Amino acid sequence: MTSRGVIRYSEHDVDTTSPLAGGCAWIDGEYVPAAQARISVFDAGFAHSDLTYTAVSVWHGGIFRLGEHVERLVAGARKLRIESPLAAEEIEAIALRCTALSQLREAFVWIGVTRGLGPTPGDRMSPAMAPRVYAYAIPYLWVFPLEAQLDGASAVVARHVRRSGRGTVDPTVKNLQWGDLTKATLEARERGAMQPILLDSDNCLAEGAGFNVLVVKNGTIATPVRNCLPGITRRTAIEIAARRGVPVEERDVSSEELYASDEIFATTTAGGVTPIVELDGAPVGTGRPGPITTAIRDRFWQLVAEPSALVRKIDY
Repeated sequence: MTSRGVIRYSEHDVDTTSPLAGGCAWIDGEYVPAAQARISVFDAGFAHSDLTYTAVSVWHGGIFRLGEHVERLVAGARKLRIESPLAAEEIEAIALRCTALSQLREAFVWIGVTRGLGPTPGDRMSPAMAPRVYAYAIPYLWVFPLEAQLDGASAVVARHVRRSGRGTVDPTVKNLQWGDLTKATLEARERGAMQPILLDSDNCLAEGAGFNVLVVKNGTIATPVRNCLPGITRRTAIEIAARRGVPVEERDVSSEELYASDEIFATTTAGGVTPIVELDGAPVGTGRPGPITTAIRDRFWQLVAEPSALVRKIDY
């Protein structure tokens, strides 16, 4: 993978004699090659999207904010009335070991908790359901292409679908009920954009397909508080902004504010901080990554690679 600007990949080759090199999964207590990972078709997570998950980034051999990701994961499972069969510390250990066995210095680590399997195939809500934890580490993923991190991305506001309301799906629980996000993504592709941005039923900004959205106007950042996941990468961006003295408002953001923004940027585990320089075919601000977005993006990529309490080094 080519490095660009502030985004630098490690110079490391995996030992291909190991079957786990390049991708490792943890399935039912065993570490297996990612390409061989299998779960039962009767798992409620597959059959009914009855699960929650989190995704964590590994950069330069360090996993970023793992404890916070796992804390949110376990809390989300409890909101769904799923009791994780593993403690947070055990889940963290599995994520670390998956990454170590994969040998990947830049990785996308997925961890999920499902309602699992019942005593007979097809059980949906049996009191005897046995929850499952799954995890894998694979090469780092990008929601937006790598070049868009520096040059800026394009997006459209979805016209034909709105984000599911919090009365339908709890947006604070990371989930795979992606019907609205998938429909919006297909619309974005048809309209020639990289990704969609969704509004809610009140015409307020919600989120994108797997990313939070933040807008900048007159030097102040605003980002939604409802109908979106309280993302950990977004939290990092807000912290960076605060340290730089940039005001941040977490509140409802109208569609009018979105279109009138000086800058727009996306935050996600799979891509960090991405400038959005085109919305519905029109330039955002100057049509280039703005100064606030650029400063936050550059500091983010420094932060994930430098020693700190936020980064746990992988013991390969």
